[in-house]
Amino acid sequence: MQIDLIETFLDLMETRSFNRTAERLNITQSTVSHRVKALEAQFNRKLFTRNKGGTAPTASGLRFLDHAKALQYQWHEATRAVENAGAYERSMRLGIQHDLAEIFAGRWLSAVRAELPATSIYVEADYSIQMNRDLAAGDLDLAVLYTPHYLPDLYYERIGEMTYNLVSTVACTVGALRPETYIQAIYSPAFDRAHRLALPHLSAAPLASGQNTAITGLLTTLGGAAYLMKSSAARLTREGVAFPIEDAPPIQQTVYAATSIRTRHAHQHRRIIGILQDLIASA
Repeated sequence: MQIDLIETFLDLMETRSFNRTAERLNITQSTVSHRVKALEAQFNRKLFTRNKGGTAPTASGLRFLDHAKALQYQWHEATRAVENAGAYERSMRLGIQHDLAEIFAGRWLSAVRAELPATSIYVEADYSIQMNRDLAAGDLDLAVLYTPHYLPDLYYERIGEMTYNLVSTVACTVGALRPETYIQAIYSPAFDRAHRLALPHLSAAPLASGQNTAITGLLTTLGGAAYLMKSSAARLTREGVAFPIEDAPPIQQTVYAATSIRTRHAHQHRRIIGILQDLIASA
């Protein structure tokens, strides 16, 4: 399989620009053209048309798209299986939302290792947008995230909720909070929408972040008010660093598990998801 042809085709389907694809893949534009022509020669069909308006896929190109994604995924899966061959029967690459990793990563992976001792595990903490891309490209086998992108080849399921509470170092009620000392949490688009509905007057703060660790550090250093994960909010309250804003509503963030649609029923995937689902439920 000439995977470079497939990956060039998929990138060009996204950029619709030979020049942009060349930049993104760090190759020359003539190399992009050569790869596309090589694919077209194999099919004896034009996959793209180029004119003054730009680059557009043909009907044949559109029909090939889903197959190209599947080929790319299978290639990455096969590459990992061969490269990681050794003492372990299989390998898994996992992604987890930054905030969830902060609380659950250690216990999650400890339980996964005990449950699946013949599986080698690679895990990375990231944001949803990148994990969705990595799943679609086959660079991750499973991800636990806040924001699903409902792509054709991916399967999502809700596995729980995380609670975020508002705490402050400067005020005791929502009405006493000032936007200029507020640190806005934007953990996901859904969280941002819920926040804007609950506290519209605090939804244009001069400082914002999308990571619980970063916001906790900012709040501790600068003072003010911010939504933190329930456990972080409780810790700062115990330490006397901040106090809860009792009249502020908690905001719930849904947690999703995402896999390829082809592996959603696989035994190891179900066990890995189930373990984290139980941890979230008991948090």
